[in-house]
Order: sequence, then C-alpha cells, then structure tokens
Amino acid sequence: MADSKPKKASTRPDLATLGGLLLAAGGILGGLVLEGGKLTDIAQVTALMIVLGGTIGAVMVTTPLRTLIKAAKCLGSVFFEHSQEPAEMIEEIISYATKARKNSIISLEADLPNIADPFLRKAISLSVDGTDLQELRKMMELDIGMEHRGGEAVVKVYEAAGGYSPTIGIIGAVLGLIQVMKHLENIEEVGRGIAVAFVATVYGVASANLFFLPAANKIKARFHHAMEAKELMLEGVCSIVEGMNPKLIRVKLEAFTQGESESGSKSKAPKQAAQAAVAQS
Repeated sequence: MADSKPKKASTRPDLATLGGLLLAAGGILGGLVLEGGKLTDIAQVTALMIVLGGTIGAVMVTTPLRTLIKAAKCLGSVFFEHSQEPAEMIEEIISYATKARKNSIISLEADLPNIADPFLRKAISLSVDGTDLQELRKMMELDIGMEHRGGEAVVKVYEAAGGYSPTIGIIGAVLGLIQVMKHLENIEEVGRGIAVAFVATVYGVASANLFFLPAANKIKARFHHAMEAKELMLEGVCSIVEGMNPKLIRVKLEAFTQGESESGSKSKAPKQAAQAAVAQS
C-alpha cells in the first residue's frame, strides 16, 4: 500500500561545492601569503564592484528577464542538493503498482494528494483518468523536453557570466591604469597603482573559473539527474498502466540506478535496459 504521507525530496548541503570553494580559495590566498603578499593587496571594493556590476549587467542585456529569475532561483542548487534517492522513488512506484494490481488503477486516485512530486502526480492522475498509454507518454515526454530546454537556458546564463567576467576584469584593470597615468610624477605611487589596477583582472578570472563556470556545470548535472528521475517515474507509471507485474517493474526501474554508476552514455543505458526488461516480460 502507498504511504499516507507525501515523500518529499531531501535537502542537504552539497559538500563538494562548499569544500571545493574553500579549497580553491585557501590554495590561492595561501599561495599569495607564502609569496610574501598580503590579503589586503587584493581587497579592493572598487574592483569587485566593476567586475560584478559589469558582468551582471552584461548578462541582463543578453538574457530574457524570465530566464534570469529562474537562474537566480537555481543558484541555491549549487550549494544545496534537493533530491529523492532513486531507490525511494522505485519503492514508491512499486507500492502504487501493487495497489493498482490488487484494486485496479482507479484506486490510485485516493493517493494523488499524497504524491509530493508534481511530475509523478500528473502522470498517475492521467493514468487514473484513463488516458491512452501513447498519449500519456507523449504528454509527459513533452514536459520533460520543456524542462530540459529551460534547464539549458539557465546553464547558459552562468556560462555567459563566466565568459564576460574576465573581459570585464580587463576593463577594470585598464580603468585603473588610466588613473595611474595621471600621476606619473610620483613613481612610487605609479608602482602601487599598477598593482592595484590588476586586482580587477584577478577578480574577473577568479569569479569565472571558481564560481560561474563551475556553477553552470553543477546546475547542468542537477538538471541531468532530474531528467533521469522523471524518466524513471514515467517508465514506472507506463508499466502500471500496462498492468505489468510489480516484480518486473522493479527489475525494469532498477536499470536506472545501474546506469548512474556508469560513465559515458548515462541517459541511454537506462532506456536500453528498460526496453530489454519490457521485451522479456
């Protein structure tokens, strides 16, 4: 029987992101100190303002507002992981399959309010309403495709920021050098001013390679796992509609968990294994 309580995705800090940022910052700042520098050498508020302001402004010009808002909301997924384990998803689907096999698929209507995942809830709702299997699959695959395109648009926002920030950093350095050239009469101030001017370049390159581009890849991985989870749910619901034995459904869905441990064609392996399971049944 299905649980009476919704199974919500767990939220936990992403230790890889936090540890990676700390390690990168520690290595760079530690190297600066070991070379005889000081942390105050790179603590320039104006340089930070130029780089962040210029980068965000350039991204705003190139990106629609709706995509910008979605990208800002996805920033939390870089530091926190919101996911339900595939094994838990499989158990939830198997519970629905067992109930549908015993009491017919119409009995799942009572469980709809308790399904936390909107995608799974919609798929089961369509199946309860008697939607044709092919139409159900097309509708849910359309949802997957639209979310995939939305995810790609969000990733491009951070990739664009990673491309702009080094250039904005160079602009900041040039602006600093312009100010230095105004005081050539004092050679000591010239040397100090040149050093300060290049801090903007450091900020631009560091923000691109330590945050914006890694964040883009992290969000891309999050969307990839979300798509795999939806494919798992869709295959499970379609199997329930087909009246497949819950034991065979489990074998079919476990192919998705096996595909996670393999590198390379992650998205193809679960589908091929699932098709093989259907053929055997």
